[in-house]
This record gives sequence, structure tokens and C-alpha cells, in this order.
Amino acid sequence: MGRVGVLLLNLGGPDKLEDVGPFLYNLFSDPEIIRLPFRWLQKPLAWFIATRRTKTSQENYRKIGGGSPLRQITEAQGEALREQLQGSGLDAEIYIAMRYWHPFTEEAMARLIDDGIERVVILPLYPQFSISTSGSSFRLLEKIWQENPKLQEVEYTVIPSWYKEKGYLEAMAELIAQELDQLPNPDNAHIFFSAHGVPKSYVEEAGDPYQQEIEECTYLIMQTLNRANEYTLAYQSRVGPVEWLQPYTEDAIEELGEKGIKDLVVVPISFVSEHIETLEEIDIEYREIAEDCGISNFRRVPALNTHPVFVKALADLTVDALENPSLTLAQVNQMKKKVKIYPPERWEWGITTSAEVWNGRIAMIGFIGLLIELLTGHGLLHAIGILQ
Repeated sequence: MGRVGVLLLNLGGPDKLEDVGPFLYNLFSDPEIIRLPFRWLQKPLAWFIATRRTKTSQENYRKIGGGSPLRQITEAQGEALREQLQGSGLDAEIYIAMRYWHPFTEEAMARLIDDGIERVVILPLYPQFSISTSGSSFRLLEKIWQENPKLQEVEYTVIPSWYKEKGYLEAMAELIAQELDQLPNPDNAHIFFSAHGVPKSYVEEAGDPYQQEIEECTYLIMQTLNRANEYTLAYQSRVGPVEWLQPYTEDAIEELGEKGIKDLVVVPISFVSEHIETLEEIDIEYREIAEDCGISNFRRVPALNTHPVFVKALADLTVDALENPSLTLAQVNQMKKKVKIYPPERWEWGITTSAEVWNGRIAMIGFIGLLIELLTGHGLLHAIGILQ
């Protein structure tokens, strides 16, 4: 089989408050996060957004201890996976590849080459596939593979998504049941699945399967849980002026409060590790909204982290990928290893959904350009005399 490596893909997060600004810049520099009609605008806009958001984000990270625990948790998951695989007779090295902060994907790949790894399982720590999460990492890996001749000798297989994995579903159901059973009337509690949102255009225009996979995953978890509780699926963490997948988490919580729901069990369905969106956004921001709406008992299901059933599920996925290599979402060229995800959005003339979205984006860019010019006193409008 040769030397085996498992490449765990994750988002990354600032380790300390000083890292927040550079982390945000890296995040918004990714065209899969903010899509612009002109690529040269990406980094200036990323700098502008990061500069405006840094202080607010730092305050949020300060509430959860001054930094993200994502790196430490991912490393613990990697070590638990290594031990699980070793117990199954597979000696594999684990590599952490973060998209927007250390250890960066490039750093992980350099280590992988230095260690002489011959076969790699690429395993995103996102149960459901999205262009903006796994897809972004796959695109970066494709670029790295194409540019480094040493990687041409390395075989790999990609696990695009794994939300149907039996062990994953069982671990999620077990954690939900534990929270339900701590309530006086478990059967009356409303189960609230909160998933990270994506712009609606990703699904409707670019063919992102994320919404479909999230909805199916929610159904499968409830089937595995096998309880009669009512449940809701909503989407959190939207940014910017474009429309995102709905219902939005805050709106859905308010509607449940208006219906008289008192016991709410919140499930972070698209996250497998604790980080800013569970510890601050759900635990603090959404809890406050729920309390203001009359929901008196707000409980949040913990992220999977190193749950043993979950870790075994990751090990099973790894072994199966080695035994049955498959790139479900990739088209492999016989001469080059190439991961093809989904085509970029295209412009359409006329009164179309695509045109409306692009017009909105161009208007947003124009507004941001005007704002920057007003703040700095320099720019095209000053040069031609419109602004003095």
C-alpha cells in the first residue's frame, strides 16, 4: 500500500486576538467566499472588509477566551483518528490542512512530501459538501498538485462528503438524545438544526448541492434519533447584502417563540468542532434572541469533537476510501490529477436572476469604492473633479 497519509481539511481560525485581522483578510480573499466580476478587486475588498470587521470580531473572540479552539480540537481529532486507524492495523500519518490560518494547506502538503507519503486520503471535516468549504480547499489542492512535480507521484482519493455515514448519524443522534433527556419533558422539546448558510445563488446558479445535503442529513439524523419531536432547519452566519439560504436562524427562533415554544434544543449540524459560530454565535447571540422571545430553556448540543463513535466513523471512511478509491465529485484526467468541482457563475443578459445578482454585486462594489474614496480623499472622482 505504501506510506499512507490522511489530509484533514478544515477552515482554520485565529489562535489569538492579533490573528483576527489577517485571518479575516485570508477568508475574504477567497473568491469562493465573495464572488466578484473582476478578480483584481478581490484583495482590496478583502482588506477593506477585514479592516472594518476586525474590532467587532476580536470582541467576539474575546468572549470565548481570546482565540479559536479549532486548531487544538482538529489536532485532537487527528490524533484520535490516528490511534483508531492504528488499532485497526493501518499505520497512517495525519496532516491538518487549514484553509485560512495555520497550519495552512500549503504547510501540510510540504510536510506530506517531506515524509515520503505515497497514498493520501483527502478527508474534509465538513459532513456536507459546499463550494465555499470543501470545494474551496479542493480547488487549492488542485493548484498545488499541478504546480509541484513531486506530487505527481502521490496517489490520492477524495471523500467529497460523508453526511450519510452511519457512525456520524449515530453520534449526532446520541448527543441530541443526551440533551433531550436532561429536560423535564423531553418529548415536548423542539429540535432546532442550525447550519452554516451560503448565498442562495450558489445553489440556484452554481449547482452547489449543499442545501440538498443539509436537508437530507437533517432527515437522516431524525430517523436515526427515532423520536417524535418536531424539528426545524435554519441557516446562520450570513454576511453581506445578497440573499442567503432561508429561513435565517434568528428569524426561525423568533417564530418559534411566537408559537409558544419553551424548550429548544439547538443542533449545530454543519459543524464537527467547537468554534466561534457555536461558542459565540449560537451560545451567546442566539441564546439572547431565544430568551427575548420567551424560550425559557435553551440547550445546545455539543459539537462532535472527539466523540468515539464519530472518530470511528472517520476511520471507517478512510479505510473504505483506500480500499475503494473514488472521486465522486471529481473528474479525473488520465494524464493529470484534477479535481473539478462546479463551474463559476456566468453572466446572462436580460432580466434574469443571474443579472440581478451581478447588478447587486456591482452596485455593492461601487458603493464600497465611493466609501473608500470619501474616507481617504483619493480616487477617480477626486481626480476628475466631481469630489473635492
